[in-house]
Formats: sequence, structure tokens, C-alpha cells
Amino acid sequence: MIEEQIVARGVSDPAVLDAMRNVERHLFVAKSLQAIAYSDEPLPIGYGQTISQPYIVAYMTEALGLKKTDKVLEIGTGSGYQAAILAEIVKEVYSIDVVEPLVDAAEKRLTSLGYVNIKLKAGDGYKGWPDAAPFDAVIITAAPPEIPEEVIDQLKVGGRMIVPVGVLIQELCLITKTKSGHDKMSLIPVRFVPMVRPD
Repeated sequence: MIEEQIVARGVSDPAVLDAMRNVERHLFVAKSLQAIAYSDEPLPIGYGQTISQPYIVAYMTEALGLKKTDKVLEIGTGSGYQAAILAEIVKEVYSIDVVEPLVDAAEKRLTSLGYVNIKLKAGDGYKGWPDAAPFDAVIITAAPPEIPEEVIDQLKVGGRMIVPVGVLIQELCLITKTKSGHDKMSLIPVRFVPMVRPD
């Protein structure tokens, strides 16, 4: 998976590649899907949600330019796979998801794997996690129709956010917080599940 799907497509950050090697993707999907856990495709995890394809996980993580001392917010916990990748690289990970049963399952899974630098909660991703802000980086793993300004406000100046934006047509955007606002760079076309609000 690492060589053929990730390195071959341009991901080269050693910390990201090490994290992808260390986190076993088959532990984050149902037993019935474990035989195809390392294929380069999203897989269903229930509740209309998916675990992202490995290349996209690696690409988005590398784009953030993470450092060991960083505190990162993830919006869209899902299975907990992306949170585990982040936790291999950075000091602290805060992850939030609107689907409470997924958060509960992810918490059990990540605890059983020995992760102590991940904090999880169920809640509205559009509001971010203001009590833990500011963050060095934010990764959003579901697609809002527009860039959520409330979450940008929770970045440190110079902090980065990667987010798929759009409804029918989505693009992956890299946002950099500035003193006067933010800069936006469009990266690649993507397809993510929609980012939803609580009922």
C-alpha cells in the first residue's frame, strides 16, 4: 500500500510515511472488509460514513506540514484512522464527530491501541472545539458546502487547515490563517461524504 499507492503518487514526508506504516488500517474497518482494508479506496464504516482512501489520508496529512509539537483538530472522527495517523506525528489530537456511536467506537479502538494523545468528543463540527483552541492545524474529513469560518478562527496565525469544499463538485483546499484573515489554495478535486450538522 505504502509504495504502490502513496509513495508512487508523490507523498514523501518521512513522518507521514512512517505513520501510515505504523497504523494498521484493517483494525479500523469491519471484519467483513478486512481483506480489502489496504486497497486504495474509501470503505463504509456505518451511519453513511466512510474511512478515506489511504492516498487521500496521506496527501491531506502531508499538506498540513505538521511538526512534532503541533496541536491538531480533526473534524470527522469516523473510525479513528486519521486521528491515529495524526497522533503518530504530533503532540496532541482533538477529534470531533457528529455521530456519537462512531465516536464511542473510535474511543474504544484508539484506547485499546494505546493512544494517549487523542481527545474525542461528539458534537457539531461546524463549531470546532473552541475550548481547546488555538490549533496549529485543522483537518476536516467531510465536505462542508463552504469553508467554515468559525473553525478558521480557532487556528493560530500561520496555522493551516485542509478541507474538502463543495456539494456536487468538491475541491480540496488548503487554508492558511493570516493576521488579517486567511489565504486559500485549491489543491485537487475530491469526493467526500457531506459534513452534516447535528439533528
